[in-house]
Amino acid sequence: MRKLKLQIQTSIDGYIASVDGNGNWMIWNWGPEWTWDEALQTYFKQLHATIDTVLLSKNMAEEGFINHWGAVAERADDPQYGFAKNITDASKVVFTKTLKKAPWPNAVLAKGDLAQEVNKLKQQPGKDLIAYGGASFVSSLIKANLVDEYYLFVNPIALGKGLPIFAERRPLRLLSSQGFSCGVSVLQYAR
Repeated sequence: MRKLKLQIQTSIDGYIASVDGNGNWMIWNWGPEWTWDEALQTYFKQLHATIDTVLLSKNMAEEGFINHWGAVAERADDPQYGFAKNITDASKVVFTKTLKKAPWPNAVLAKGDLAQEVNKLKQQPGKDLIAYGGASFVSSLIKANLVDEYYLFVNPIALGKGLPIFAERRPLRLLSSQGFSCGVSVLQYAR
């Protein structure tokens, strides 16, 4: 059975965004200059080599995730090309209750019950799944106990308040931890 992996950036105090939803405090966040060190970039690309399906919230898709990485994948000289190509080639499943059809290439809509839709995807053959989205979508995946592995990219900043993804106590098992010279630490957990 395929695993659902969650890769998300957090502050050291566990927030994925400022109260206003801003992520400008992250070492890198979709910017044209990839400000992570080379070792973290390699870790990130290796993680994405293990997946062939991306789960997205409607908001993340509409904010430009698919279009942004599609544009980067057209520039073979871009340092982010390898990751962008993997994202572009992967199947995308956009979770929505309101969209009628997917306006993005290589994307389908999931409109049913979140747990049923994700569990159906886990049963299909292929590589693992990875999820991207905001606090609401990610929290829903966590609350439904759908995330098998967490990849928390912890940025060297405390926000004091913001948008969390954990709404309740959740025991996790540490699989690995690694610090990188850009200041980000990656904590990998299993449920």
